[in-house]
Amino acid sequence: MTDELRIDRAPLTAGELDECAVVGLRAFYTDPFFVHLSPGAHLRNRGLYLFFRTALKYLGPGGRVTTVRERSGRIVGVSAWVAPGGYPQPASTQLASVPGTLRALYRRPKSMVDGMSYLNAIAKAHPKDEHWYLYLLFADPEMQRRGVGAMLLKDRLTEVDQQGMPAYLETQKHDNIPYYRRFGFEHEATLSPVSSGPPIYTMRREAHR
Repeated sequence: MTDELRIDRAPLTAGELDECAVVGLRAFYTDPFFVHLSPGAHLRNRGLYLFFRTALKYLGPGGRVTTVRERSGRIVGVSAWVAPGGYPQPASTQLASVPGTLRALYRRPKSMVDGMSYLNAIAKAHPKDEHWYLYLLFADPEMQRRGVGAMLLKDRLTEVDQQGMPAYLETQKHDNIPYYRRFGFEHEATLSPVSSGPPIYTMRREAHR
């Protein structure tokens, strides 16, 4: 299957940004974290699209987006990394992303309150040393377990290892912990900022030289 897929690091066009947002929507539609923030199917569908489009568009100067594409060019997987020194994002980048974030959540005020609690906990736990930050990784549901995620991880981790840098991520699924361990990440902390919501797991990969 991987013979029919290819890695692409080219900058995304506006149309490709839309396509990536739809892939993210499909990948995370039943995710417990996003179901908690937006239980209603219609609002979650709209909110996820806006969230992923905004997140990918406003990664900041340290952002690195990579896609996996089929031979036809269709995007089936996406990773978004932030290079060392790129987190937290510059104030101008954070401000630019605010309208899209508000549009994704404004119809359910509790989502905004809970979302801010999660964001504050994530920011507080984020490492202070220089590292590569895996901000997003997702594949179209019909392509999951076919090596798309592995292609994306191996591609960027090659560069990470060449630089001798650590890497860091968060995941909201406990089942993802053994998956990321295959690539050298280890569970670091469990964040539970909202008692009624799912936890967030942080993972770190030490520098490979």
